[in-house]
Amino acid sequence: MPLQPAPDLPAVAEVVRLSPAARLVRLVAAAAVLVVVLAGTVWGDDDAFPFGPFRMYSTRADPDQPVISTRVVGLTAAGEEVRLSGGQVGLRRAEFEGQLPRIEADPELLGLLAESYAEANPDAEELVEVQVVQRRFELSAGRPTDTFTDRVIVEYDLEEDGQ
Repeated sequence: MPLQPAPDLPAVAEVVRLSPAARLVRLVAAAAVLVVVLAGTVWGDDDAFPFGPFRMYSTRADPDQPVISTRVVGLTAAGEEVRLSGGQVGLRRAEFEGQLPRIEADPELLGLLAESYAEANPDAEELVEVQVVQRRFELSAGRPTDTFTDRVIVEYDLEEDGQ
């Protein structure tokens, strides 16, 4: 069997060297990115991502500190609690917690959640109040102690609103 001739190889491109000015520009740009990333790592927070760390992944919680869970409830005239989270009002918990400072500043926004619930549940008992409740679960060495406290941080009376 005869040997095959070597295929024609493309000509090797000449190496293009950067000018000193172009190298300086690249070094300055790389240094600036490194400085921003380092500053974000040291002083940044979730809002600075991708130049700052996600604190939930980059830090460790104290195993003896309480865990706080926020929930939204509607109260009926009989005093029964109705959960106003998730599918009931179309707002996920994380989305709600992100809006919490806005709701604390303007509690009337809770009326919108009550309206959304009433539209989705026309046969449900009418709500008279909406509350944002934070439950603090106590921990000891990272384990629940079965002790918790509830604190209403925002409340909105729907009867005063005329709903």
